[in-house]
Amino acid sequence: MTELAASSRPVARPEPANAEPADHELGNSEPAVPEAAVPENTDLVSVPPLVTIVLPCYNEGEHVLLEIERITAVMRDSGLTYELLCIDDASTDNTLEVLTRAQRDYPNIRLMPFRRNGGSGTARRIGTQQAKGEIVVWTDADMTYENERIPELVRTLLDDPSYDQVVGARTTEEGSHKWLRVPAKWLIRKIAERLTNQQIPDLNSGLRAFRRSVALPYLRLLPAGFSCVTTITIAFLSNQHDILYLPTTYAKRAGKSKFRFVHDAYRYILQVLRMVMYFDPLKVLMPLALWLVGIGIVKGVVDMIRHPFYFPANTVLLVVSGIMVGSLALLADLVVRSRDGV
Repeated sequence: MTELAASSRPVARPEPANAEPADHELGNSEPAVPEAAVPENTDLVSVPPLVTIVLPCYNEGEHVLLEIERITAVMRDSGLTYELLCIDDASTDNTLEVLTRAQRDYPNIRLMPFRRNGGSGTARRIGTQQAKGEIVVWTDADMTYENERIPELVRTLLDDPSYDQVVGARTTEEGSHKWLRVPAKWLIRKIAERLTNQQIPDLNSGLRAFRRSVALPYLRLLPAGFSCVTTITIAFLSNQHDILYLPTTYAKRAGKSKFRFVHDAYRYILQVLRMVMYFDPLKVLMPLALWLVGIGIVKGVVDMIRHPFYFPANTVLLVVSGIMVGSLALLADLVVRSRDGV
């Protein structure tokens, strides 16, 4: 994941987390204005926007302009200062051309084209790192989410400092393979709730707003694919950052879905376990260790009654396996507690 995320930056050179990328990175065709051309009474210190909306785009050329118009209209009416950071993830259609034209028509758009496809997780991670706003909003460009409610999500964070993230929790499922996605998502969500001891109405909603300063330490944990939204949810909950869920509707997707059920469902489950292992490995490994030791002991008692002082190899294997898994759990917990930072 690290190699993929690193290779997806337009120009691989170290920059501050909130630095603005160079013009050739963002696809700007107009050269920078020389200092001599700036009037003397112009204030050179620009005020950063309050909100950065990160919009990953991959082969969304047919409808991305409609999404931009919808977001721009609602943000303009809200009175909130904002930037719309459109990230073209090396699209193979005309998405980049549409975004380039839109950048000339909408002054709040900042364009960041990738030379190589890095996945929605990579786009969201880099977009959050490069964001100028204090509040970062994640959404999709496929016309599925209620982007009209973005100001509501932002104002909730501004009005209540006790919440660090607000998520639009979908009340319906309109994705492809619906008969498979619904039970799979329910199972994964229940696993995440069990491991985080929190109720999670929607684990992988793509519409959310959060405080950039809180999210920055966790960005390096984001995978390249769709499970990035799952990761940021579990990272916040595992570190006592409160999340508020607001019910939202979910429309049928415009264009072709990039979701692959078997591949992405497996990655969802793996990412949930990985994140909880990262923050609390005892919760994953110790129950397994205790079950193995307990079954081994019970089986050993039965073996003693049936054949005094004779223990089959499978009985010994159960007990030894449980002890090994338990030792690994304690060692992993020691590593977690001894590391610096996140």
